Amino acid sequence: MYHPYFRGKQYELITIREMAPVMAAAGFQPIIEPVRETLSGLHKALEAVIDARGSAVVIVNPHHGELSEDGGLLSQLLKDEFSHPSISAGILLKEEMSTADVLEGYESHKDHTPVFIHAGFAEAKSLAQKLGKPSQEQRHVFDGARCGKLYQKHFAGAHRVLLRDGFVRKRNADYQIIEPFSDLHATYEDEGMGGFGDFLIVGDDFIEGGGPAYAVAIHLTFINADQDDTMQVYHFISETRDNPLDPAGKFAEALAKMMETLKHPDSHVLETDAVKEFRSLYEQGHFPGLGYIKKLSMNHHIETLARYFGSK
Repeated sequence: MYHPYFRGKQYELITIREMAPVMAAAGFQPIIEPVRETLSGLHKALEAVIDARGSAVVIVNPHHGELSEDGGLLSQLLKDEFSHPSISAGILLKEEMSTADVLEGYESHKDHTPVFIHAGFAEAKSLAQKLGKPSQEQRHVFDGARCGKLYQKHFAGAHRVLLRDGFVRKRNADYQIIEPFSDLHATYEDEGMGGFGDFLIVGDDFIEGGGPAYAVAIHLTFINADQDDTMQVYHFISETRDNPLDPAGKFAEALAKMMETLKHPDSHVLETDAVKEFRSLYEQGHFPGLGYIKKLSMNHHIETLARYFGSK
């Protein structure tokens, strides 16, 4: 159903660990593109997924980060420590790859129920012919920004997932208070898909490290029942934006705006565990760090979708 796409940075992996029970109960399957050579965080995340009786896809040939040139460590990790039916190998179909490259990756990971993740690959017709008649055992995830309907059509009959980035990255100071995020959670079946995915409140753009925060932003998604269940996102931005100093003070300003919005019953924001923790941080006057804030927003996004599908 829902496939949140994570890059394997520290707080993304912590989100997977913390939300593993919620995702397992909802039938959500995270996709993880590891970007760090150190695999201890990934190991802990996958253990949490298995302990929760959930499932996950681990991309063995990442496009970004420290493992982009050689994913051998990832293949070895799956073979040595995660020969488990709930952990699948993701084959990322990149622009420079040939059909032969894709099939080689598929054969190498046949024991890990491979998932094809289409992200710029150009030989859809050739690959479909080589794979044979599509069935539900074949699993394909399509990055909607890189492969259109005609491309996706070659794999009709397989289990297909549409991945779409709902988060438009801007300078923090440039966000409007409310912006559209996605309607894919409500329309993926109309698209002929068996599931959908997004890049949470991080977005698809991969940025190695971050610069000084001239403005601090808290991103909080919500589903608006008054607008056909579309998902939108609040951007709570600090008032202070003219220097890179005092991130704690800027967080306090952004958090105060969030608390003011949450007072209103028509905010549509669910009272998730993450929102409760934001309230606690407000009461304590505590700044936990920018990475931790992002983690809370990701946790909230997952729990919001879990509740949405749980109410269906």
